[in-house]
Amino acid sequence: MKKQAISRFILFLLFPFLLCSCITEEEEILSGADLGVGDKIPAFTITLNTGRTISDQDLKGQLSLIVFFNTGCKDCQKELPVIQRFYTSFPEYPILCISRAEMDASIESYWKENHFTLPYSAQRDKTIFEKFASHTIPRIYIVSPEGIITHIFTDNPLADFDTLVKAVQTPEE
Repeated sequence: MKKQAISRFILFLLFPFLLCSCITEEEEILSGADLGVGDKIPAFTITLNTGRTISDQDLKGQLSLIVFFNTGCKDCQKELPVIQRFYTSFPEYPILCISRAEMDASIESYWKENHFTLPYSAQRDKTIFEKFASHTIPRIYIVSPEGIITHIFTDNPLADFDTLVKAVQTPEE
């Protein structure tokens, strides 16, 4: 009887975590919460670690990338070096790396440890992220000069360098 009570207690403790399990791509599409290819990016304003303030209006007239990440995310840890390489190889494309609920100190430490030079915007919560999506990072949006999303990359599969290069060279998917 004691074993059964312990099993129930453990199940009770684990239940909230089971509810937070991965969401399939099909569920993501059905939810309607996420922006898709062809959608206009929402209005937003962020401040980069350089002190520069950027809004969606500042991106008009140029192809740009918006990257959502958290340095504690294993897939983000794999994707961020790809974004850094892209940033170094193609400085003409603005790249906005925006954290999903991660503050400056931990990002700054991670950037130094990995020798990243691309600017980032630390966000204490998910407010900016939730204007774009409800879940799943890393998330990369390629945005046309008109502010329209032309490509989206998430963790399924992660985008490699060549895939990102091809995406910016083919403006519309």
